Amino acid sequence: MAAAQNIGGEVLNLYKNLGETPLERLERLRTQKPLYEREVLSYAGRLDPMAEGVMLCLVGAANKRRDQYLDLSKEYTVDVLFGASTDTYDILGKVMNTGDAEAVTKASIEKALNEFRGKVDQEYPPFSSKPVDGKSLFEWARSGALSAFSSPKKAIEVYDIELESMYKVNEVTLLNFIEGSVGKVVGDFRQDEILETWHRHLNPKNARSFKCVTLNISCSSGTYVRSIAHQLGQGLGVPALALHILRTRVGDYTIEKSLK
Repeated sequence: MAAAQNIGGEVLNLYKNLGETPLERLERLRTQKPLYEREVLSYAGRLDPMAEGVMLCLVGAANKRRDQYLDLSKEYTVDVLFGASTDTYDILGKVMNTGDAEAVTKASIEKALNEFRGKVDQEYPPFSSKPVDGKSLFEWARSGALSAFSSPKKAIEVYDIELESMYKVNEVTLLNFIEGSVGKVVGDFRQDEILETWHRHLNPKNARSFKCVTLNISCSSGTYVRSIAHQLGQGLGVPALALHILRTRVGDYTIEKSLK
């Protein structure tokens, strides 16, 4: 386990599993390492349930330096699925649109990625924890009241974004992955409603396949990579979402040294 320890507390490099919330990962740490059972723990840099990988845990006095760890740059490996979009921009969401991605090519994707490099004002996704008028955006979204105000934005920077590979996934494999991933999530995340919409749009008896790409993204703190997946689809004129998100680095903390 990678840890920076001194009189100022510790910073632990944890691996958050697919399906876990950050708080569930902190509770799992207390079980893994009983010496942290009575410590004050917090996480720096939220990871959504459908994202996994590096998550920093601040222990004790390290919480007083929280801001410096929140501002660290991040690296991700993201799989983007073309042909479907959801209200959360990942698979833990209700299917909103479907469409043919036949016209999507490696060349068109690489051209579209040029629009993401550099500094931009990125809208917070509808289902996020950003507070607006005393409630989180996801609370507004679940009550159907998002249209009552303009979506807030945040200045972010994408240092680099590269296409690693392009592949296809068949319908039965996709549905199995979605069912398995959503099934790992505990708590009220609308799982039944979400799976109902996926079952309505996917049929394992079909012979369809969906185009996907793997992207490597280096970005500033606060960047929503599931929003990048959604926006990439918009730029190509095809519904798209983040199929899988793996955070591989936070500052100098790498996935190879994470405590699983």
